[in-house]
Amino acid sequence: MRVVQLRRFGGPEVLEVLESTVPVLKPAEVLVRVRAAGINFFEVLMRQNRYATTPDLPLSMGVEVAGIVEAVGDDVPAERVGNRVAVPLFAIDRAGGYADYVVTEERDIFPLPDALSFEDAAALQVQGLTALHMVRQSAPTAKTIMVTAAAGGVGSVLVQLARGSGAGLVVAAAGSEEKRQVALSLGADAAVVYGGRCWSDDVREVTGGRGVDIVYDLVGGALTKDCLEALAPGGELVFGALGRVNLDRADLEGLFARNQSIRGFALLPLLTGAGMETDLAWLFDQAANGSLRVLHGGRYPLDHVADAHRAVESRATTGKVVLVP
Repeated sequence: MRVVQLRRFGGPEVLEVLESTVPVLKPAEVLVRVRAAGINFFEVLMRQNRYATTPDLPLSMGVEVAGIVEAVGDDVPAERVGNRVAVPLFAIDRAGGYADYVVTEERDIFPLPDALSFEDAAALQVQGLTALHMVRQSAPTAKTIMVTAAAGGVGSVLVQLARGSGAGLVVAAAGSEEKRQVALSLGADAAVVYGGRCWSDDVREVTGGRGVDIVYDLVGGALTKDCLEALAPGGELVFGALGRVNLDRADLEGLFARNQSIRGFALLPLLTGAGMETDLAWLFDQAANGSLRVLHGGRYPLDHVADAHRAVESRATTGKVVLVP
């Protein structure tokens, strides 16, 4: 079997596709043949050693997969073989999803609806759960909200969930005109292109000069300062871009003077076993019945993992990039 390993930090070329043996199963374990493995921007940052924490090397990469149960341990019912499942490795503090197979305990796999593709299942794990918990932590109901990276993996789901949660006005912010149009197609009421000078003025224009009540900031870095300019007095900035904080004292003092707040967001502390099972089932069903649209930014063979990372790193893609067999 093939596995992707990171043995030194650097550009996409440091990702190595290595040969390994298929693990021998313990009694409670299952062997899943990977049909789709998601790639996340935080994995790009990890590869570059720019994430909030530095991982230990060597690192087998990949934290979310979808596939088919191929074999089971002695304590697992034989009927599990052939099941279509999701394996959210991130929830059990494991990795290794960039591979032909993953091994995990039976309790850590989740069934997929027949109508849901493996690619959609991979996309809705980290990014779907992130969007779902963001709207729970800072409810958009009846409020004017803005989503950055609105055509990305998290942002595209967040726009739809905010719309479905009764947001008063959904403003999408995206990095290009093409992505702006994508965000509008997902249900945003208005959309702006960031990166230009004073783009936050465009946000104020579409909100009648007031600004937005909530900003879901998925980008961080220098963009956060502009997001604060678009925030209404008393508004809240939800910061979901770990490792990419770029605010100074003046920014914070201005925020306090306008009675505004920043709320940090980290997914892992919010996950519980029973709750995650319910949440994934709901997300999967929403996508399977067409109520939730999942965007895909490209399918790359496992041997082309470096190209997949380049695509994500370029920020030119929309939606989710996945690895396939």
